[in-house]
Amino acid sequence: MSAKKIALITGANKGIGLETAKQLAAEGITVLLGARDLAKGEEAAAKLKEEGFEVRPVKIDIDDKASQDAIAALIEKDYGVLDILINNAGVLIDESRARNQTSTTSEEILRKTFDTNFFATISLTQKLLPLIRKSEAGRIVNLSSILASLTLHATKGSPIYEAKTFAYDASKTALNQFTVHLAHELANTKIKVNSAHPGWVKTDMGTDAAPMEIPEGAKTSVWLATLPEDGPTGGYFHLGESLPW
Repeated sequence: MSAKKIALITGANKGIGLETAKQLAAEGITVLLGARDLAKGEEAAAKLKEEGFEVRPVKIDIDDKASQDAIAALIEKDYGVLDILINNAGVLIDESRARNQTSTTSEEILRKTFDTNFFATISLTQKLLPLIRKSEAGRIVNLSSILASLTLHATKGSPIYEAKTFAYDASKTALNQFTVHLAHELANTKIKVNSAHPGWVKTDMGTDAAPMEIPEGAKTSVWLATLPEDGPTGGYFHLGESLPW
């Protein structure tokens, strides 16, 4: 069993997830770099190794219950504990980001979005929670978005008032509710649960028009994953600042 902290990051073979793996590895944490396609995970891990960062690629498709079972068994067998879970994997499949299409968003898009961003994320977290309970300082980070904020969506002139991707936004709002409820349940434990808004970052999801670079986009997840004992729980944050629900 390792004396180092063990972290699992889903969807970590590129973008913010990969950068989060790099930054946590730089802190001396054993990082399990999760990827749906193990070959892509191995390729990403090899690039980090060339930069001097040791991470372990692992296969995890959060939409597949068998894959969830397999990663839980692997962590139990090889480490016996999970200190950090970063639920980074997610999808944005709304047909348009340029205009509000709420009235025509299909049930199929809603279900596919919620299956990954909400139901699968909850299922994986529940599956791994027994291992997180064994940690001396368990940390769960749910990758949310400023687009989950009902307050900002309803406030004229807010940064997101005109940005309405209904399926994605609703799934992340629901995920925030999971954060609040799970944090409340675990309030008397050493586990902290928080939602992170990485920012508008230059990724496949964020597009090249985004103002933030990937290293900055990983900072909120890394901060929440390494919170001290007196750190917050049940919150919704971006770069150390609370966001309105």
